[in-house]
Amino acid sequence: MRHTRAHTANRRSHHALKSAAISSCSNCGQSHVRHTVCIKCGYYRGKQVINMVQKLEKKQAKLKAKEKEEQK
Repeated sequence: MRHTRAHTANRRSHHALKSAAISSCSNCGQSHVRHTVCIKCGYYRGKQVINMVQKLEKKQAKLKAKEKEEQK
């Protein structure tokens, strides 16, 4: 059965993308997506979930090791 353009448009009216809800971090004030850990400080709902300093140090050590390997 053929659907009219109006019925097709009514069905497709719910296909629009919704924008992500943004909130600010209670610790640092940086904006982040709701229900996710703050990328800047690693806090979620007032508690530290990820130690960002340790993560950054690990990343720098990995880059340094990679540079040493490339020099050889």
